Amino acid sequence: MSHAPVMLSEVLEALSPADSEVYVDGTFGAGGYTKAILDSADCTVVAIDRDDSARQRADVLKEHYGDRLIFIHGCFGDVGDLLKEAGFEKVDGFVLDLGVSSMQLDEAERGFSFRHDAPLDMRMGRSEDTETAADIVNTYSEEDLANVIYEYGQERFSRHVAKKIIEVRAEKKIETTGALADIVRSAVRKSPNDPIDQATRTFQALRIKVNDELGELEKALEAAEKILNPGGRFVVVSFHSLEDGRVKDYLRSHSGSSPRGSRHMPEQQEESGEAVFSLAHRKALKPGDEEVRGNPRARSARLRAAVRVEAAA
Repeated sequence: MSHAPVMLSEVLEALSPADSEVYVDGTFGAGGYTKAILDSADCTVVAIDRDDSARQRADVLKEHYGDRLIFIHGCFGDVGDLLKEAGFEKVDGFVLDLGVSSMQLDEAERGFSFRHDAPLDMRMGRSEDTETAADIVNTYSEEDLANVIYEYGQERFSRHVAKKIIEVRAEKKIETTGALADIVRSAVRKSPNDPIDQATRTFQALRIKVNDELGELEKALEAAEKILNPGGRFVVVSFHSLEDGRVKDYLRSHSGSSPRGSRHMPEQQEESGEAVFSLAHRKALKPGDEEVRGNPRARSARLRAAVRVEAAA
């Protein structure tokens, strides 16, 4: 699995690093964005990651960049409080690369991928005292399981999957990624035109639920307008429609670009207040064909960017 940062050139163009400015990389991962930003200008990057193993990778980069790189262990949804603890009120850019990192997928013991048979964990922060994927599949009711798999995985056979999980766990606890993947495949009919493994959507749903990924994203979106200086850039790379839809709706509603209805649907205007962002692009940017060929993870990536305007948060 490639560890190449996705849509790096597009991210740098949208972020426009400049000397003396301060940027937040809310999803440090392998440090690809952070390194590129620091190489682009004599600036400072505050790097955040909920996975404490990222600290070791940050320490390696700090040997070269010194005090220009500040690593904070935490969730990007708490970016406002984390920045204050680090001594920053405002920053000039905020970038997020959402979803699971390729390193986490490659570490079999993390339980994110069914490419390896491993304990069914899926916590991005291994030290976090939260429920694991195994806890969910072995304790949730059939209805709750179906709802999680449908809402977060967009799996139309969610009820079949939930029913099968209940049947299997009545005989034996479901503890590994391999066991769960086999259960899902037995419950979901394989479409000849769909190259995606039947287990993919269920695994995505559990990962999102375990890590409250959409909740963290909502918190980060609300924080962005508060932490960015006027002219500050906000850049988000997402990998599925649940994330991208929330980013799109937030930026549109906070830039005065929300749809105003049509002749078929009367306008339902809400008091949105003064715009706080200006959209950098009318539509999400997609990776180029060359990048997708070199890094298949980029295939589903969508980049949205906006610039903070003078309005009060």
